[in-house]
Amino acid sequence: MSLEVLEDSKLAGSQQEAKTGNSTLGYMNTSKATVLYYNVERRKERTKLYEVTSVQLKVEQVDDAILLRRIFGEEDTSKIQSTSMEAKTSEDNLKVQKMKKKVLRKQVRAQHTLMRHEGIKCISHATQSLVIANAGLGNGMSRQQLLRILEEYGAMETLLMPPNKPYSFVKYRTTEEAKKAFNALNGKEVTLEDCGQNIVLYINFVEKVSLQNAVPASLPPGLMIIEKIVSPEEERRMLESIDWKGDEDTQNAQKTLKHRRVKHFGYEFRYDNNNVDKDKPLPEGLPEICIPFLEKCLKQGYIRHKPDQLTINQYEPGQGIPPHIDTHSAFEDEIISLSLGAEIVMDFKHPDGHTVAIMLPRCSLLVMTGESRYLWTHGITPRKYDVIQASELGHKVGTITADAGDLTLNRRETRTSFTFRKVRRSPCNCIYPSVCDSQKGQQSLVQPAFPQNEMEASKLEQEYVHKVYEEIATHFSSTRHSPWPRIVEFLRSLPTGSIVADIGCGNGKYLGINDNLYMVGCDRSKNLVDICGEKHFQAFVCDALSVPIRSGSCDACISIAVIHHFSTAERRLATIRELARLLRPGGTALIYVWAMEQEYRNQKSKYLKEKNGSKNKDKEMNTGAAQRALRDQVPDNSRQDSAWSDQLLKDLKDESCGTKPVADFRLPVHTNRTSFHSQDLLVPWHLKSGTKKKEESVDTVLVPGGSKESRELSPVFHRFYHVFCEGELEAVCRSLDCVRVQKSYYDQGNWCVILEKL
Repeated sequence: MSLEVLEDSKLAGSQQEAKTGNSTLGYMNTSKATVLYYNVERRKERTKLYEVTSVQLKVEQVDDAILLRRIFGEEDTSKIQSTSMEAKTSEDNLKVQKMKKKVLRKQVRAQHTLMRHEGIKCISHATQSLVIANAGLGNGMSRQQLLRILEEYGAMETLLMPPNKPYSFVKYRTTEEAKKAFNALNGKEVTLEDCGQNIVLYINFVEKVSLQNAVPASLPPGLMIIEKIVSPEEERRMLESIDWKGDEDTQNAQKTLKHRRVKHFGYEFRYDNNNVDKDKPLPEGLPEICIPFLEKCLKQGYIRHKPDQLTINQYEPGQGIPPHIDTHSAFEDEIISLSLGAEIVMDFKHPDGHTVAIMLPRCSLLVMTGESRYLWTHGITPRKYDVIQASELGHKVGTITADAGDLTLNRRETRTSFTFRKVRRSPCNCIYPSVCDSQKGQQSLVQPAFPQNEMEASKLEQEYVHKVYEEIATHFSSTRHSPWPRIVEFLRSLPTGSIVADIGCGNGKYLGINDNLYMVGCDRSKNLVDICGEKHFQAFVCDALSVPIRSGSCDACISIAVIHHFSTAERRLATIRELARLLRPGGTALIYVWAMEQEYRNQKSKYLKEKNGSKNKDKEMNTGAAQRALRDQVPDNSRQDSAWSDQLLKDLKDESCGTKPVADFRLPVHTNRTSFHSQDLLVPWHLKSGTKKKEESVDTVLVPGGSKESRELSPVFHRFYHVFCEGELEAVCRSLDCVRVQKSYYDQGNWCVILEKL
């Protein structure tokens, strides 16, 4: 900061005190004790005495007009005061402009995030519907608080809060009300009532508010919940009977379970091997206070055998337990758990990925038998709030339906569970050998050989691709409803009126993405094509190797998760050539195939992230007794015109995949939710009960001693896959002289290319 004295002689009769190097200059008249302050800013202004960067004048205790006139002159006093006001106004305007730019930048970022991750397209013109980023159940906004915020600006028709998402949708009755909310709330900071955290709302207009109707979930087979099994007085006595401090024997266990307190009775459960030492019962047995409760359960028929092992867990808000299946060889069929102190939401998951969130009310009893005990994992997500039904506060027993119009948050409280089990004295002989530690290695699965010629390849695909999809079509379709964002982006980028073919369309989830396109789909599965017809999409049955569409008639094609089902390099190349044939010159095709690299650039794919349970305690779904790596190289007796493809795959294998060839040509069975160890393999599909359309099953697990009816409860099908190494798909595409690769990328466990027809 600079200060230049222009005319020192004009300061006669006053005492000068100048502080340079900071933003304040002071002048004191000794007779009147008057102080003047100057804040120095950047903009240049000139007075009679000083040349400074910008002057803002603040006068304290000024009653001596003579002093001002002596220093500045009468005219200059008003000028400085005017300059002060202008500078302050300019500074305020600058702050406002900066804030507006920041809000706009955040708003645009929210638009891109919604499009990239959720496929939600924001628009620039005003509508009745808004998407509100940072105001979702996933980041702690309760339904009640958001309703109060939004109701200030008009009457709402719909408020949707998707589970575990950081955004919400609202639809007002009029566009004017939506604009009013947009102008008032965009960039506004609010405090979350439940946790006290400050968040900033970022709002965009959307065309409409719509989410798929939530299908009410049913309880896993064999699961039962009995409400109010104990009275409040019984609950109080059972909780008071627990001596957390006096039991020194639990110290080792508590070191292992850092996230919750635990006590064992009857037998100690060993978390290092997920089992009990059946020869070392604990001396005191079960607590006396539990005996009347267990007798009641026996009398009411909730259990058939009296338990002899008890584990008490105490969960504070934010604590949980990883998804797991209680070890088959350790305990009998029935497992019961009593919830005391508070309600909780417990998550159940089938091996096929189907999940059910279930409310366990306070003083309720959870009973797990059969499939729910042996096949489904159960666990409690560590969090401080549960997503529950908003109606009646969701404290009633039952599944938590993913109804975005009826969800809110519920603060957790301290919950104590009494889990009773009966120790097993003989090996488990359940009908779920894929997850049974007693039956590992006993199941029989005839693994097919790698195809040696075209006829064998066609037969392999018929048995392990075509027939399987016919059997699992209904269940498969129920798990394929969320479009992948980058595919949505590709389809929405095409010009209006484009003719687009979806080769291998499945249940048609991409056929209705863009209403401005003329889309037609085809699939090898008649049952999947029928599902497309039920959705009023245009689709027909055909093989991707021979599509009955005129050459050069399509502006674009997509092939999503199809080509990896072809079992030889020649057939995969022929499928891409058929895609190119359909395109007009300049037309584009988008291809997705499953990647060998499910962990890429230090990021795990969604496939690996959804693995059931934690690394220490969880049971993997292992459907193969002896899983061996398969030779990735195509057999030498393939057709002569495949020499280039064989060499290509060999080179790719040597460079990136790193799998070791072995003498056996049998296809290995993959363990779900784990990394791939072979490019060519069989991937299990656990068919959900009640979704199979045909009586006869294909390649179901063979269960020793089990009846056909019991086997049909949970059949397992195996689909052939060839997972692609990095660069393999792009190299195969570049081998065709009729196309060029526009773009190649990795997207959530898939290798992807965009081709252009030359």
